[in-house]
Amino acid sequence: MLRRRLTSLLSAPIRNAHNQFQKPTSILSSRMSHKTPLLQLVRCMRDSSNPSSNGYFSYQSTRAFSSLLALNDLRDNKGARKQKTRKGRGIGSGKGKTAGRGHKGQKARGTMKFGFEGGQTPLRRRLPKRGFKNPFSLTFQPVGLGKIAKLINAGKIDSSELITMKTLKDAGAIGKQIRDGVRLMGRGSEHIQWPIHLEVSRVTVRAKAAVEAAGGSVRRVYYNKLGFRALLKPEWFEKKGRLLPKAARPPPKQKDKVDSIGRLPAPTKPVPLRPEEKEPMSA
Repeated sequence: MLRRRLTSLLSAPIRNAHNQFQKPTSILSSRMSHKTPLLQLVRCMRDSSNPSSNGYFSYQSTRAFSSLLALNDLRDNKGARKQKTRKGRGIGSGKGKTAGRGHKGQKARGTMKFGFEGGQTPLRRRLPKRGFKNPFSLTFQPVGLGKIAKLINAGKIDSSELITMKTLKDAGAIGKQIRDGVRLMGRGSEHIQWPIHLEVSRVTVRAKAAVEAAGGSVRRVYYNKLGFRALLKPEWFEKKGRLLPKAARPPPKQKDKVDSIGRLPAPTKPVPLRPEEKEPMSA
């Protein structure tokens, strides 16, 4: 549309100028009498379009202006858009009549379920089974006592308060790969020289002995999937306008592997030890 308007607006004055001055064509023909390269042709048009050159005005200057890229000239790159195959449009298209399905048979008339091989034993039944996936398996992210001691010395963890799994996550001791909980390992236990209190999912014998030798305590707590999310990201429930869930009891198979039920929201003080837990520490 813009291109048509420009040509219509410039056509009238160009036509008048062309009728008034008839020498530009002779000038161009005299300059282009012999074969000139493209650069000389551009210079010739530039000189002829200049009003100061002999007082003439040529219409060749408007061609360059009207040949600018317009909206109706925009095109995609070759191969950017591929037309879909039109079936049943004649023999010459290559997809006419049977439309590439061939003659007769189940595949020509309809479809079948995925993996169907015409009646023979399909591949998924020919191959034997290998192994299984345990739906009750738990994945704990390990963290060593040496890393905790390093974060305490750096001031990222307050050793006077209870160290929970949320504390370890906020301090950077564990990453985003945490799934079912944290396992406390005994790596770097020689750096623990002051009492600390921790609540984790699992703990090794070496780590527990090192913490209790320094005057601290380690408690194994249980959180289900929803409770573990509420422990690590309580702001998610506030954003959704939901209340924090209640602490869930451990299943029967995990009762002997935990000491207590996890508390929500994240606690800051350790739970006092029961009398049967104090006896092993005093011994």
